[in-house]
Order: sequence, then structure tokens, then C-alpha cells
Amino acid sequence: MFQDIHSYSEPGKVRVRHIELDLEVLFERKVLRGSATLSVERSLRDGNVTLTLDTRDLSIERVEVSDGGRFRPSRFELGAQDKILGAPLRIPLPSGVEKVRVHYETSPQASGLQWLEPAQTAGRKHPFLFTQSQAIHARSWVPLQDSPAVRFTYEARVRTPTHLRALMSAENDPAAPRSGDYRFRMPQPIPSYLMALAVGDLEFRALGKRSGVYAEPPVVAAAAREFEDTERMIEAIEELYGPYLWGRFDILVLPPSFPFGGMENPRLTFATPTILAGDKSLISLVSHELAHSWSGNLVTNATWSDFWLNEGFTTYIESRIQERLYGRERAEMEAMLGKQALEKDLKEFPPSDQILHINLAGRDPDDAVTEVPYVKGMLFLRTLEEAYGRERFDAFLRGYFQQFAFQSITTGRFIQYLRANLLDKDPAAAARIPVEEWIYQPGLPAGAAEPRSDAFVKVARQAEAWHAGASASSLDTAKWTTQEWLHFLRYFEERPLSATRMAELDARFRLTSTRNAEIAAQWLLLAVRYQYRPADARLEEFLTGVGRRKFLKPLYAELLKTPQGAARARAIFSKARPGYHPITAATVAAMLEKGDSKP
Repeated sequence: MFQDIHSYSEPGKVRVRHIELDLEVLFERKVLRGSATLSVERSLRDGNVTLTLDTRDLSIERVEVSDGGRFRPSRFELGAQDKILGAPLRIPLPSGVEKVRVHYETSPQASGLQWLEPAQTAGRKHPFLFTQSQAIHARSWVPLQDSPAVRFTYEARVRTPTHLRALMSAENDPAAPRSGDYRFRMPQPIPSYLMALAVGDLEFRALGKRSGVYAEPPVVAAAAREFEDTERMIEAIEELYGPYLWGRFDILVLPPSFPFGGMENPRLTFATPTILAGDKSLISLVSHELAHSWSGNLVTNATWSDFWLNEGFTTYIESRIQERLYGRERAEMEAMLGKQALEKDLKEFPPSDQILHINLAGRDPDDAVTEVPYVKGMLFLRTLEEAYGRERFDAFLRGYFQQFAFQSITTGRFIQYLRANLLDKDPAAAARIPVEEWIYQPGLPAGAAEPRSDAFVKVARQAEAWHAGASASSLDTAKWTTQEWLHFLRYFEERPLSATRMAELDARFRLTSTRNAEIAAQWLLLAVRYQYRPADARLEEFLTGVGRRKFLKPLYAELLKTPQGAARARAIFSKARPGYHPITAATVAAMLEKGDSKP
């Protein structure tokens, strides 16, 4: 049994199998208060052992244990606080003890909780709470074995103000009345990072027989239109890799402070409102989070060094869904944009951070969230697909999901399965795939799959002609997608533009005022780099109004490249910080403290 370096728990000795939560949501104090009852399983039937749980900034009020009868008080010890791992909670388990109940309260500064004032929501009438447990933030709102290697089922009772709705990554009833007292059940075993809770003024719209969207009233109709293809996505992936095993796939659109694009919480994916472009151009994110229902939620990375097993597989499947629903060209454009972002990371990262099986000793696992596990992992799988053919590779993946369903595995276990079930069956094809280099060495191996887009070739020609002096009116952009606009704007990251030329583009296409978040972020990056002052107000509006790290990190990094920009970054951050999620705030604060211009 391996030891997860990001958890104090010792599941090889005693393992949590089920959790019962009883929580009260106290908005006025910004805390959760209640209890977690943990059903445990010992590796040895008899004898005294110690249950070690992960916590971060939890106030432990008392602990009780039960051997099947009534609960009785227990001793406990809360260890020293580590800035990354939090503090271990150690509870002695006498022979026969089967359940442990921890009574506790969270901190108002819990890293996995964000409490929003009404003014920070779309409706501006009611407060909002949501959790973000990945990677190791579940321990900030539940005492548990916070390792992806430990899977458990759970039940919960959540009490809220009566006018608000509570939802969890569990069985949710769209027709449940707003009672202020909600009950949930998650019958499939999940790792801790997939526990999720949200409370707010939320409405529901059905998308299909097993899918729907929750959002605040001003957002829900637009979200339902944007996500109307969700049921088709589910059917497409089922045809490829087997049945959807989680019952429902619903999407919750969160306020814009959500630090990520999406979070694949089973049965209830969390999504950023920045993907609501109005034309479905950014819903590859929905494909991505849905794909996690197989790669990640069903077959899970056992440690955060194995993160690429979640994200590389998911990014590959995302591309396959996009191709089935929207065509090969759309999928290739998105794959090319991903590869461009990866190549940028590879230029800036040390070799140790360019590796799929990354060494995270002494580091926060949030550091692993880069383009490397996502895109390098995807390209590795795509290279395998090209070597073996889609039919054989799809059969391999389908078997992989069946073999390891509801299990957490390591990279080493995957390699064993890969060799036995694909590579060894065609040694000639295997000889073209340097597996060890892909997984354990920096950079991209020679012969990596190469996405290609005819549409991008045409965009690049127009970008080159305009950069050489053609007028903005000569650009034929009427049918451009978001992906083509992003390719066009990225062309100028290494080809300087004058403020005059940027003004010409802005006057023609109103780029500073675009409400498409992806295009806006790319345009504002150029505006900072080439000191295009008319975009200054929009930059501040964007940095204070959006909490998605994908957008914020590059923009703050660009500002930090000059003394004037660094001063502006600090001024904006001081204004924006109260509205950022704790994860985002910590990321940006660390960048500013180091003066770090590397996103």
C-alpha cells in the first residue's frame, strides 16, 4: 500500500467507507456547524488502532465512538498545523468500534468554502455558498481521509435559510420544495475531492431525461439554451465507452468568482458562467466535465502525482465528443489551441514541471493544475490512437473503464494495464511509442500527435497580411468562431502591435467590450503587453469581476513584467480580493509576493 504524501490518513490500517453529514449553514457567521459520522473498516478485525483524519482550520468540539450501540465520548488529538496539509486529527479506536462522530465547526476562512454576499451574485438579493474540494480542500469543511485513494459513499442532512436551495454532489430532487431542511444520498463510492455543496437562490431547467441545469433566476434560461446539447453528449460518450453510471448529469452554474472553468462533482457538475457565450462556442467545458464521469470520477488518480490519469484522459474524450457533435474541424481547432497553451507552458516551466507523473513532494497539489497533465496527457493518448487505430484504441479504453470502475489507480498500474492490453498485442506499433519518455521525461517526445486545422491556416494568413499593413476592414471575420478569434489574437503574442494598430482592430471589432470571456482575456493580455491604454478600465473590470484562475494568472503575470504594471496589479488585487475564492486569492497573492511573472 502506497502512502499519499498529501494526506495524514493511513487507510492501509483503517479506512473510511461511509460518511453521514449533519450540517447547518450559518451565513451570518460564514461557517458550517454540525457533525460527520464516519463508518470505518479495519485491516485487522481485532486490536486497538488509531484513525487519522485530515483537517484544515476546523474547530473540533468533541468526538464520539460507537461499537454498534450508543455513542460515547472519545479522546482525540489535533496535531500541529502544516501550511499545505493542515492538521491531523487522531482518534483512538478500541477493538469493536465501527463508527466515529466528530462534532465541529468550519472557519470563516476555510479554503474550500466561498461565502458570497448578495451583491456578488447574479440576482443580488440572496447570499450564496459553494465548495471547492479539489485538490485537498475537502478537509477544510469535513474531517475525513482526504486522499483520492480513499472512496466512500455518503449521506447528508443540510439545514439552510428556508428561502434558499441546497444541492450536493449526490441525488438531488429538482422538485424538492424549499424547506430549509434537505437530505442527500450518494450511493456510489467517491473520493473526497468530489464532495460538493452549494446553497443559493437556485432554479432548475430540464435538459433531457437525465440532465438539467441549476442557476440563479437571471441566468437559468440562458444556461439552459447554451447547454441544450447535453443529452446528446451523454449518448455520444456512452456509444464510445460504456453506460453512464451516475444516474443524473446536472450542471450548476455558479457566480463568476468560481476559480475554475468547471468541477466534475458527480451528478452535479459545477460550471463557471464565463462559458455562457450565447453561441455554444465554449461548451467544450461541458464535454470535459461530462467525460470525467468516466475518467476521474469512475477511474480515479490514486495520488495527485497521477493527476494526468484524470485530466489527460478527460481532455482526449472531450475532443472525441466535440468531434461527434460539432465536427472534426471544431475538435481540431480546440486541440490546436490546447497545444499552443501547452507549448507556452513548456517554454516557461522547469523540466520537473513538464512531466506527466509529476513530483509534488513538499508542494501544494494545486500546483499540478497546468496544461501539462491536460494537453500533454491528451496528446499521449492521441498518439496511441494514431499508432493503433481508433477501433482498437476505443476498445482498449472501454475495457480500461470497465476494469477499474470505482477504483483509484496509480500511473504504474495504468502502465501495466497498457502493456498487457494494448502495447504487447502489437509490438511493431508499440516500438513507435516511448511510453517511459512520455510519462517520466520533460517536454514532448518526437512523433507526438499533431492536431491540424485548415481553418487556422486561413486565419493565420489573414493575421499575417494585417500585421504587414493591410487594413482591419480587409479581415473577413464574419463566420469566425471563438476558436478562430483566439488563434488570430494569439498570433500577435510574439509579434508586437502599436497602440494605433490595436485601436484600429478595436474600432472595427469592439474587442475591448466583448462579453466573450475567452476572447476578452486574450485581447486584454495583448492590451497589457503593448500598453493599449483604452482597455485599462475593461482590464480592471475583468480582473475584479471574474475569479477564474485560467484568465487571472496570465493577466496578473503580464502586469508583473513592468514596475508600473506591478503597482497596478497590487492596486487591482486589493480591490478584487474580497470577491475572489480563497484558492484564487492565494494564487494571486503568492504571485504578487514573489513578483512572479510566470503564470
